[in-house]
Amino acid sequence: MGYCDGKWTPVIIMVVINSALGLGNALVKEVLDGGVNHMVIATYRLAISTVFLVPIAYFWERSTRPKLTLNILVQLFFSALVGASLTQYFFLLGLSYTSATLACAFISMTPAVTFVMALIFRIEKLNMKSKAGMGMVMGTLICIGGALLLTMYKGIPLTKLHKLEIHQSMNNKTAMKPENWVIGCVLLFAGSSCFGSWLLIQSKVNEKYPCQYSSTVILSFFGTIQCALLSLIKSRDIAAWVLTDKLDILAIVYTGAVSQGICTVGTSWCIRKRGPIFTSVFTPVGLIFATLFDFSILHRQVCIGSVIGSVVVIFGLYIFLSGKVKQMKEAECAQKLPSHCGEGEDDEQYKKGHLMVVPMTP
Repeated sequence: MGYCDGKWTPVIIMVVINSALGLGNALVKEVLDGGVNHMVIATYRLAISTVFLVPIAYFWERSTRPKLTLNILVQLFFSALVGASLTQYFFLLGLSYTSATLACAFISMTPAVTFVMALIFRIEKLNMKSKAGMGMVMGTLICIGGALLLTMYKGIPLTKLHKLEIHQSMNNKTAMKPENWVIGCVLLFAGSSCFGSWLLIQSKVNEKYPCQYSSTVILSFFGTIQCALLSLIKSRDIAAWVLTDKLDILAIVYTGAVSQGICTVGTSWCIRKRGPIFTSVFTPVGLIFATLFDFSILHRQVCIGSVIGSVVVIFGLYIFLSGKVKQMKEAECAQKLPSHCGEGEDDEQYKKGHLMVVPMTP
């Protein structure tokens, strides 16, 4: 048990969390293919997340929670609109046209997308003359190239189409058209962009209201209301809200409680222990598990374009993250004497100086 209490604990937790997220995306894809409105799924997920996190937020932050002003509430409302409602709207709609593998691949691009937006809004500066700056730019370009490959090239299937999937494809032919595959990838990229924008917005909100669990509860509550209203865009049929299939109920409860609830708490703990860069490294684990679940359990077809594009995205992500780590080291060393800039201080650097942005999952 000694090693479990030390540096391996965050590693184990992040592997479990991302595998759980991969399974969640695969299950949601199955529910979407069954015809459930994607915003009904989003509404239920956020509602379950709210209920799950309320007691955690109340007991853990009751002594440290600052006063909740109208200004902070308004900021959290718009943060929820971008980070919960619009992210889920684009992400789930894109997932309905594509696959869980592609969805996880676009989620893996979030750090690079956030970096580009931070540059556009001048929140972050970039030194192109440094190795760190070149690495971050190179990693971002590779991620974008991987996304384009995922969008434009589906390729030959690596697995056979299961009988159940053939039956679903006959009932849902529009989802199999190449143009809808492209539309789905564009929607997934829009969802990743919204999520990246939310990270920047929420980092500012956290300066005034630094309570990660209370903030997430309020965001989930606002998101539940907003998603319910957005669902009216597609359908106003009350029957769409009545779920009778056991798989639909299981998938929504699982993704609401586990993906939005338990994974949020676990990832937040890992961020406090090792920092946001460390947690980002494990994002591709969700992609791997989503592919495995798609193929082995749900018997979905896996195409070579998805595999190659996903590998390119992962490769670009790691180049970007390595550049980000070097940038953090350079910034740390610029404030200290050269003799104090040893490698042994990396963990302390990760733990300090980072705003706690709660990792709500798309």
